[in-house]
Amino acid sequence: MRKLSLVVALGAAAALMLTGCSTGGDTTPTDTPTDTTAAGFAADATIGVSLPQKTSENWVLAEGLFNDGLTAAGFKPMVSFADGGVTEQQNQIQAMIENNAKVIVIGAIDGSQLGTQLEAAKQAGITIIAYDRLLTNTPDVDMYVAYDNCQVGTLQGTALLQGLEATGPGPYNIELIAGSPDDANSKPFFECAMAVLQPKIDDGTLVIPSKQTTQAQVGTDGWLAKNVQTRFDAILSGFYTNGTKLDGVLSPNDTLARAAVTSVEAAGMPDPVITGQDSEVESIQWIADGKQYSTINKDTNTLVAQVIDIIKQLQQGQTIAFNDTTSYNNGVKVVPAYLLTPVIVTKDNLCTAYDPATAAGQAAAATDLCKG
Repeated sequence: MRKLSLVVALGAAAALMLTGCSTGGDTTPTDTPTDTTAAGFAADATIGVSLPQKTSENWVLAEGLFNDGLTAAGFKPMVSFADGGVTEQQNQIQAMIENNAKVIVIGAIDGSQLGTQLEAAKQAGITIIAYDRLLTNTPDVDMYVAYDNCQVGTLQGTALLQGLEATGPGPYNIELIAGSPDDANSKPFFECAMAVLQPKIDDGTLVIPSKQTTQAQVGTDGWLAKNVQTRFDAILSGFYTNGTKLDGVLSPNDTLARAAVTSVEAAGMPDPVITGQDSEVESIQWIADGKQYSTINKDTNTLVAQVIDIIKQLQQGQTIAFNDTTSYNNGVKVVPAYLLTPVIVTKDNLCTAYDPATAAGQAAAATDLCKG
């Protein structure tokens, strides 16, 4: 197979992986306990897991990991996807309550629209874990388990700058993409990336020809790729005529990155420096080919395993230790969090970024590309 060339220095990649941000904090667990109202339940208890639409590979992977991991731990998993939208997710959570689940893990479609169901769950003595996406405007959530979302944005903004600088001197024309407005993660992704990019926009190094700069302007309803492609078709025809080049794109995940590049290529333009997230297998190939500059590895295996470990601790009546107890104010309360560390992936570290023990699909794809 092809041998990868290195396009950024090892030191730069290491610096990116060590970049911190305001919502992450120290990764040493504290002794702050959760509300353990469900502690001490039966070892074969029902555990509910409510996931959103299947908009990325990682959500699909999580379904199997939760089913297998909870079963192996002796629990009875009740795992569902809410492909039909918020109402379906509300109904699924209610069904988990009626089936006497002791813990419900929720990857919300819209974390602000589950208040009635969460209140009912708490009245039934159920522990609520917000998974990957924060549950907002409710007191009835016990903890948040996720990768550090602000650090994801910081890594993406830094990667975009480094990728652009590697192409030669600026100024650079860029465009911005944000995630779905109803996903609580979209805000820290975008805001923390913009904290990196804004100084370069202010000094003229980065230019945004479309003038679409706010999250409201650049958000992507439902994280749907077709929405990005439609928007970029309009941007390219309106602002990138007469030889104007699109140099870079801030994209919050891999699916939307590929949609933007598809639009750019359809317009007959060269591929821009573009960021991503989720380490989707197709994007690993794109990074190897130079079509996508970076992605973020947020190993779903590790995240699901952490959640299941916490559920085991709850079942045994143990106190849960968190590593962030100040950053995640959901509008009603500060939700204690256990945060994992995301890792930037470029051509530079593609061959070593994935652990075969926990990221089998990504590791296999990267290993295959790195042979030769």
